[in-house]
Amino acid sequence: MSWAKLKDVVLVNDRVELRRVRLTDRAAFERIAFEEEIWRYFVARISSADELDDFLETAVADTLRGARIVFAIVDRGTGRVVGSSAYGNLAEAERRVEIGWSWLAAVARRTGVNRAAKLALLDHAFGELGCERVEFKTDVLNTPARTALAKLGAQEEGVLRSFNYMPGGRRRDVVYYSILRAEWPAVRERLVATGH
Repeated sequence: MSWAKLKDVVLVNDRVELRRVRLTDRAAFERIAFEEEIWRYFVARISSADELDDFLETAVADTLRGARIVFAIVDRGTGRVVGSSAYGNLAEAERRVEIGWSWLAAVARRTGVNRAAKLALLDHAFGELGCERVEFKTDVLNTPARTALAKLGAQEEGVLRSFNYMPGGRRRDVVYYSILRAEWPAVRERLVATGH
């Protein structure tokens, strides 16, 4: 698949549907995006109507120009948008992509939705996109995300110190994880066996 067509991709499995964020998703995101806990380790926050508008406008613009492909995560059981995730740092020539910018509403946490979304993104990355490497990064202090990435089967690679600013001025260290093409079959088998 040509990576230029990523903006039109819809990813579906038995649990979730991931499709690009649209401005018409505003009401759906407004119901879930103002939970303070979501944004604890993010470099951006949504705590007001203006910040939600900025999130949506930036997500749509980034997706349409191919800088980052921002997906709405739809729980197929309820038909509701429950969060967002993205492909970013797209390196087609190197067959490398980052999965990140991921967040979920409280009602979707610890339900298997995150693992199902990651499975859909990883299946597409290693399958249709032909990736050799999929990367993830998170704040070194974000223990829940680090635990989830380890359970997913991603390998911790190291910490980049003083990587960027957080709201409030803290310089955050980020920790990188990856899954390589050679590792993906075993990682996928384990994800499927554990119900995503």
